[in-house]
Amino acid sequence: MKKLILALAVILGLGTTASAHAGLFSAWFSNDDAKTRHPIVLVPGIFAFDTIAGVDYWYRIPAALESEGATVFVPKINAFDSSAMRGERLIEQLDEIRAASNGQISKFNLVGHSQGGVTSRYVMNVRPDLVASVTTMHTPHKGSPLADIVTGVAPEGTLQGVAFETFANAVGDLVNLLSGNQHDDADIYAMLSEFNKPGAAAFNQQFPAGVPTSACGEGASQVTIAGHDIALYSWSGTATVTTGVDLSDPMFAITGLAFDEPNDGVTGRCSSHFGRVIKDNYTMNHIDVNNHLLGLVSLFEISPESLFRNHANRLKRAGL
Repeated sequence: MKKLILALAVILGLGTTASAHAGLFSAWFSNDDAKTRHPIVLVPGIFAFDTIAGVDYWYRIPAALESEGATVFVPKINAFDSSAMRGERLIEQLDEIRAASNGQISKFNLVGHSQGGVTSRYVMNVRPDLVASVTTMHTPHKGSPLADIVTGVAPEGTLQGVAFETFANAVGDLVNLLSGNQHDDADIYAMLSEFNKPGAAAFNQQFPAGVPTSACGEGASQVTIAGHDIALYSWSGTATVTTGVDLSDPMFAITGLAFDEPNDGVTGRCSSHFGRVIKDNYTMNHIDVNNHLLGLVSLFEISPESLFRNHANRLKRAGL
């Protein structure tokens, strides 16, 4: 017992100041598992808000990453627009962050949800100097039948299309206003025309890097664009009803009927493949991955917070 007390006294006596003791204990208990070399940028999909009426797009995700040492940015992007226009807005913000860092920040790890994944791909291709990695989540890289249905039922320029466009853009503009993003007007058809089969095929032909060449294969895990090496990852889910109490469950149960493959209610399993596929069948619907709504997700699947922390650690271990 005397030896144990003496050992404790020696440990507690290391150093001569309170700050020394604090430094010792912080070293024991600190956690920097998510401290990546380059900051993480969470790129939202459609609606693209940060916080509205107390509801976060990335519910608890930034805090979970920052608690383990990550530097996280959430850009402001148009609710409804093409990925090219959204990408240009993202590039402006990345340039501003880099310029304000006094040389501390050179590149970013872009992590995009849904359309945010395609937006990130656009940035990767036109400004590869800004990008260390691109991770896409639940992103319909090869299109979504939902976009084909909408553009088929209400073609742009028709009476039905004009009515739909007016309503949808009003909703998008309201989301932009409430989220503090008043730079651009919403353009629902610019978004939809990118995710029907012809639009998705055209985008992939223009920017093929990372897209699988087979129907349900993997893409390159790393690409080099204009001399810049960029790591590529993706993951997705194949559940529509995940809790029974989430308001999105009945909606995705219906939209999921439009698919002829396992899906999350918006994105098909194979359509989500991009770069290295980490996993494509999580028990998550289209918005479970970013912890909507208020963290109501399946109790039988890894939590979104853990999923993001694990991926940040993966990026860290890769030197990204």
